[in-house]
Amino acid sequence: MRQVVDIVIAALIPTLILFHLIWAPYTKVEESFNIQATHDILTYGVRDLFFPNGSSELQLKDHYDHLTFTGPVPRTSVGALTLATASWPVTRLLRGVNPQIIVRAVLGLWNAFCLLYYRHGVESVFGRTTANWFVLFQASVFHIMYYASRTLPNFFAFGLEPYLYMSRAQLFLSLVTATGVIFRSELALFLIPHTLVLLVTRRLSVACIITFGGLGALIGLSITVPIDSIFWQRFPLWPELSAFSYNILQSQSSNWGTSPWHFYFISALPRLLFNPITYTLCIPLAASQPALKRPVAELILPNLAFVALYSLQPHKEWRFIIYTIPPFLTAAALGANWIWTRRSKSPLYRLLSAALVLSVIASFAASGIMLAISRLNYPGANALNRLHALVPQHQHRSQPIHRGVQGREQRMTVNVHMGTLACMTGITRFQQQQQQQPPSAPPPPFADLEKDAATVERSAASHPSSDFFFIYDKTDDEAKLLDPVFWLRFDWALAEYPERVIGKWEVVETVEAYAGVRVLRPGDGDEVGGGGGGGGVMDIVAMVKKREWKLLERYARMVTGGWWVRVRMEPRISILKRLRSDGPVVLPPLVVGGDW
Repeated sequence: MRQVVDIVIAALIPTLILFHLIWAPYTKVEESFNIQATHDILTYGVRDLFFPNGSSELQLKDHYDHLTFTGPVPRTSVGALTLATASWPVTRLLRGVNPQIIVRAVLGLWNAFCLLYYRHGVESVFGRTTANWFVLFQASVFHIMYYASRTLPNFFAFGLEPYLYMSRAQLFLSLVTATGVIFRSELALFLIPHTLVLLVTRRLSVACIITFGGLGALIGLSITVPIDSIFWQRFPLWPELSAFSYNILQSQSSNWGTSPWHFYFISALPRLLFNPITYTLCIPLAASQPALKRPVAELILPNLAFVALYSLQPHKEWRFIIYTIPPFLTAAALGANWIWTRRSKSPLYRLLSAALVLSVIASFAASGIMLAISRLNYPGANALNRLHALVPQHQHRSQPIHRGVQGREQRMTVNVHMGTLACMTGITRFQQQQQQQPPSAPPPPFADLEKDAATVERSAASHPSSDFFFIYDKTDDEAKLLDPVFWLRFDWALAEYPERVIGKWEVVETVEAYAGVRVLRPGDGDEVGGGGGGGGVMDIVAMVKKREWKLLERYARMVTGGWWVRVRMEPRISILKRLRSDGPVVLPPLVVGGDW
């Protein structure tokens, strides 16, 4: 029975990571580089990058998003290449599932495996009850369950950190160094206090630190420099060095905002630990017990030192210190275990044990509420889903025709402009309808609407039998957006400010997004705000429909005496269709297919 309980509790981590993924399948701009790079590698392979002589610069930019939208500094492609390689057989096996779901599931399950490996280490050192409390605390932390499957560089590095934390000191030092060299340079700061602990406790000598640290750096450089130099077509290139120079030496990270020195301690850590009882009761209690003082100190002090060191950097984000959460929660689990194993000894411990259980339940509930709200923050993805559904209802046969070959159907060309907000809130190349070619075949040619391919994305329809051939454009150059001729090519547009779209357009629909919450008092109106839906293949879970949610709210308010907290939604993205009076722009026929 105890083994069954352990398995059920351990299963919470992968189950909740996948649940968060399916409930909120879209991504945001911070995840853009890795998710787009993973798509491009899965779709086009890396042949053209490794052997570019047969491909023009225009074709490379068409196929690889990072060469078109480079960002302020290059990021490593090692994570995307590894993720695409691991996901490729699954995408071939599960052809009916959107590849973005598969890719994120692979990353999420990797992080789940690493956390469970860490749990195994906790159990071997501190016992099964401590390990179970660690899992309960960890699984109820919203940020980790929500982001574990998201392609942020921090979460490529995150899995390795807890995986290695319970490993041998030499392996920990070498591979965390390699991970920092490849993915996140802040891991150098993470290693400084941890290496000092290893040195002070005589688990490593100075010679070993130099040897294994140097080995890790060499391994990291031998991986990232050749791969990223090829991927970015720049020789030689070490992305994390470029990022370190840009963010730290040039102080450009401050352009993304600054926070006071105490931000991590006062705001970020409490939010990441999530359950207040972990840092108000469990950790202080564990630290006060003579038998636990040393392990708690080794778990807490180097991580607090890392947070303190990173607090010197003006630009702060919670994800920069995410690596400290498993050790902090381990220390909290030690305190929870101390309370739980003594619950039969006194009324105080029984009361504290009940508080522990209730706090975990409350944390899971709060995490669920945050998930339900967070999924409303992707109006771009919802808008593109709606556009794909609306086009067959509104498009006319007088639109330009894409003429297939070898007996393929004729398909109408639909030109879509996607505004900046739409691209930042969920749209990826995985979502754009496109024709996936077999890996052995070179990618099809694309329409050349404009010689300047630096701002244009193009892709074909999702199925050979589709009636439409979509051409997507992400131009954000203000000069071009103010040119009336630029807009003549488009049939549809996704715009945050429809009045800025030049020409005669019709607002077909408006997509809403989360805009805060409103406390309802007894007697307030009955209209239910929000929906945040968008449909589409990726939105696997339709959630609760508005009518059913309204019924649920009505009954809930009967229980609460009329009080309720309602999510407020506001219009964010308009789906625009060109009016026929403006006239379509007839483009030359484009041939896709044939002999490759």
